[in-house]
Amino acid sequence: MQALNPKTIAAPFGRYSHGVTTRGGGRLVLTSGQLGLRPDGVVPTGALDQARQCFANCAAILAEAGLGPGDVLRINAFVTDRAHFPDYMAARDEFLTGIEVLPASTLVIVSGFTRPEFLVEVELTAMERPR
Repeated sequence: MQALNPKTIAAPFGRYSHGVTTRGGGRLVLTSGQLGLRPDGVVPTGALDQARQCFANCAAILAEAGLGPGDVLRINAFVTDRAHFPDYMAARDEFLTGIEVLPASTLVIVSGFTRPEFLVEVELTAMERPR
């Protein structure tokens, strides 16, 4: 995997790459949007804890496929208020701790989700590459 961060455009706002490319074939893994919902059905209060749970859910899906955060090519995330941006970023940065080539990343502010208590949703695209 290679990061694509051209010097001819502004640098990324945070810990992500403007683009990512891969070489060679590999198995593609996509998650559905994951909400901040714990296995016991509890929804944590606050955007930080919900974002952490979203990434934990995504990590579990990746692990099921034998992958981890270093295999993520793209993160798409959604929050219900601009005020949740810093908490989401903190959780994303925790998830990417130690990752050398950062994935592409998009954050969108939306009007809401299926239930009003949900504040954050995260989906990932990852690729298993030949090792």
